[in-house]
Amino acid sequence: MTVYRLQSEKRRFRLSGIVTTRLQEVGVPHMVWPAMNPIEHVWDQLKQRLDDRTPPPRDLAELRVALVEEWNALPQNNIMRLVRSMRRGQAVIAANGGNTRY
Repeated sequence: MTVYRLQSEKRRFRLSGIVTTRLQEVGVPHMVWPAMNPIEHVWDQLKQRLDDRTPPPRDLAELRVALVEEWNALPQNNIMRLVRSMRRGQAVIAANGGNTRY
């Protein structure tokens, strides 16, 4: 018997609701995998900063301005920490996806 396991990044929205429901119905286990791309964490930070804006952007033009403002306001120490974390990805690649010390 073949056993299948679905592996996806930590962001659950990458799978549509109908796909997730069907996979559960047929018994395919879902393993959430951490995002290896540091830019994913930057997008999370940027989205949080946009969500926290009061008042929120009312139209596309305001959203563009808000995005640029929030992008420029992202703390550089967070960005540098994410860049340094890329060593983890290099270690995973070197281990052919196996265990690493990270």
